[in-house]
Amino acid sequence: MNEQLLMLFSFVEGSAILAPFMFILFHLLRQFLFIPVAIVCMAGGILFGSLLGIIYSLIGLLLLSALFYFCIKKMPKTYEKLLRIKLKCFGHHAKLTVGQIAILRLVPFFHYHLLNVCLLERNSTLKSYMKGSLISNIPLVVFYTVFGQFISRFTPTMIVIILLALSILFFILREKVVVMKWKEFFQGT
Repeated sequence: MNEQLLMLFSFVEGSAILAPFMFILFHLLRQFLFIPVAIVCMAGGILFGSLLGIIYSLIGLLLLSALFYFCIKKMPKTYEKLLRIKLKCFGHHAKLTVGQIAILRLVPFFHYHLLNVCLLERNSTLKSYMKGSLISNIPLVVFYTVFGQFISRFTPTMIVIILLALSILFFILREKVVVMKWKEFFQGT
């Protein structure tokens, strides 16, 4: 009996060391399970506390972004499909800034990889893409990890106010210049 109890304690201690790695791996696998990023970040805050939850979620999302960067080039049909969705959502000439992408990541119903495509259009090199990914993931991770417990207590009025504030920020952070080629401008005539 004591041997079985000792084995149980050693398993719990061993899994406590592996828990952060399993959580980071879960960030990479969550899209195949159709689990939103926000829920995984909230779980990280509950499991590891705010600081470690933020760090582990940020590492997981950065690894996911790097994996997306390398895999999307090998899947042209998926890339084209995401570009068509981007065209429907934002229009033909929309080129979102990193700030706008960061704000849209806070809205739970925006597709995470659609925003990665928008980020990839703006930053084509790995270094600039990963920098943009880091900057756009920080608000998402901090907000949902730290305030995850309190979001369930928000009233519908509070949710509408937050979404309205995010919409205003999205408008303020837009790119103010659109460059169109002559043929594109007169394409409709």
